[in-house]
Amino acid sequence: MRYDAAKTSVRLADEQRGVSMRESFHEELNRLRTELRRMCALTAEAIRRASRSLLTADLDLAEQVIAADAEIDWARADCESQAQALLALQAPKAHDLRAILAAIYCAERFERMGDLAAHIAGITRFAHPSCAVPVELEPAFAEMGGAAAGMADRLAELIARECACGFADLAETDQTIDTVRARVLALITSDQWPHGVQAAINLALLARFYERFGDQAVAVANRLGFVETGELPFHTHT
Repeated sequence: MRYDAAKTSVRLADEQRGVSMRESFHEELNRLRTELRRMCALTAEAIRRASRSLLTADLDLAEQVIAADAEIDWARADCESQAQALLALQAPKAHDLRAILAAIYCAERFERMGDLAAHIAGITRFAHPSCAVPVELEPAFAEMGGAAAGMADRLAELIARECACGFADLAETDQTIDTVRARVLALITSDQWPHGVQAAINLALLARFYERFGDQAVAVANRLGFVETGELPFHTHT
C-alpha cells in the first residue's frame, strides 16, 4: 500500500507540474499577444501622424514619425524573441502553434507598415517647405490615410478579441484605397497635370505606400483568421 501511495503521489506531482507548465505557457502566449497588439497600435499611430504631417507639411511631425519607426523595429524583435522561446521550450501544437507562428508573421508585417508610414513622412520632409500634396488631391490622400489608420485600429481590436471575423471588412477597405490610388494615378499621368514631373513622382510613391499599407493589413487579418479556423480565406500576395 505504501508503494501504491508513493506512485499516486508521484503521479499527482507530475500532473501538477504539467498544469503549472501549461498555465505558464498561456501566460507567455498572452504576453506575446499583448506585445503584438501594442505593435499594431504603434503602426496605427505612425500612419495617422504621417498622414497629418503630409497634408499639413509639418516637418517636425514628419521627423517624429521617422524617428519613432525604430520603436516598431524593436517591438518586432521582442515579438520574435518571445515566439522563438515558446517554440523552443514548449513544443506547442495545433491552435497554439498557429498562434505563435502567426505572431512572427504579423510582427514582420507590422514592421513593414511602420516603414511605409516612415516613407510617407520622408516625402513630407523631402517636399518641405512645400506641401507634397496639391490642394485638389488633399481629399484623396486624406481618405487613404484615414482608411489605412482605421485598418490598423481594426487589427488591434481583432488581436485583443482573438477574433477571426475581420478579413472581409478589411479587404473591402483595402479595395477603397486601391480605387482612390487609381484615381490619383489617372490624374497625375494625364496631359492636363499642371504640377510637374517631380510632384507626380512623389504622389505616385505616396499612393503606392498607402496601397501597400492596406495590403499588409489584409495579410495580417488573413493570418489571424487562420489562427482561429485553421483555414486561410485565400492566398494574398504581400
